[in-house]
Amino acid sequence: MQLDRMRRRRKGQIFGCASDTKVYGPDYTYLATEHVDGRFRIQGSMNRIPFHEVQKQLASVLCKLGFSDSRAKICARLFAETTCDGVYTHGINRFPRFEAMIRSGVVDAKAEPELVAHFGAMERWNGHRGPGNLNAIACMERALALSRDHGIGFVTLGNTNHWMRAGTYGWQAAEAGFIGICWTNTLPNMPAWGGLDPCVGNNPLVIAVPREKGPVVLDMAMSQFSYGTIESYKLRGELLPIDGGFDVEGNLTRDPAAIENSLRPLAIGYWKGSGLAVVLDMVAAMTSLGLATHQLTLDPLQESGISQIFIAINPAAFGPEPRAAQLTDDIVDSLHRSRAAKESAKIRYPGEQTLRIRAENLKLGLPVDPAVWAQILAM
Repeated sequence: MQLDRMRRRRKGQIFGCASDTKVYGPDYTYLATEHVDGRFRIQGSMNRIPFHEVQKQLASVLCKLGFSDSRAKICARLFAETTCDGVYTHGINRFPRFEAMIRSGVVDAKAEPELVAHFGAMERWNGHRGPGNLNAIACMERALALSRDHGIGFVTLGNTNHWMRAGTYGWQAAEAGFIGICWTNTLPNMPAWGGLDPCVGNNPLVIAVPREKGPVVLDMAMSQFSYGTIESYKLRGELLPIDGGFDVEGNLTRDPAAIENSLRPLAIGYWKGSGLAVVLDMVAAMTSLGLATHQLTLDPLQESGISQIFIAINPAAFGPEPRAAQLTDDIVDSLHRSRAAKESAKIRYPGEQTLRIRAENLKLGLPVDPAVWAQILAM
């Protein structure tokens, strides 16, 4: 029955954008149409709503659900920022599910993270199953504080909830001038390499590097495509650009519907990604003493008690070093100079497209599906 829930859970989700000149997010999700003048066009009849209006409305709903005013504003801002940065599957479109999980008691609106152990530059926190994005942003902030004193900060968080966009906490670190590394375990949503049944999480991993001209932020799950991206392609009636999983007969396929039916998404790097997912789960659960993937429900509406890691590294710990910043620029320049396989394509560093999408959405308003917005207004 739980496997059936996994197959049904993504139906009716709404995704953001398509394109003429196709602009993709980190996991191949269409983001927008990029015109020759650099502007973006959102697909379909999406509303454009100012950032502050979105944040205000979401905060109002959260206050009704028991959030304090200050925590409601932060939580609402994180949802709005995620949509603003073009990660539409985990921003405003995800808010109705978040609200449902609060009402069902899976997420405790009033719970706050608690420090339960510490040693030097290391801390262990209990999230008390509070709002995942608030728990996560607080723990990355602690990692940053520790790295200011020790050069590195390591914070582990157990008994928490889905943190929404993983990259949020990498951007948080990089925009503060620190290297940020974080990851989370998830419910079982892909088989181990060579297996048939979901027993491994796709455990998103983020590595962020500060850079004055724009941070470099790698935000990736351990599956080749997220389930949200697979659903997005299915709704458009398109094949994935490369093999993304197996069909029920065990054949590699680009057919998103076949992958949803088999529940066998392809791990990045085949057995390597599968192995990496396993050890990420182990480290998070071992250090936080929280739940491991195999202990989590298969029902995404009941997913709770997960384990996460937040690491911050202070590049200035050894003293001022102009070469460090120059090296990041040199690496980016070398990428930009490299030849693209397709003449019209451009080689980008991780996170490069985010800054352009953010600027466009701040100027024109956040793209919000009318049906989702109506649902939020009725909350």
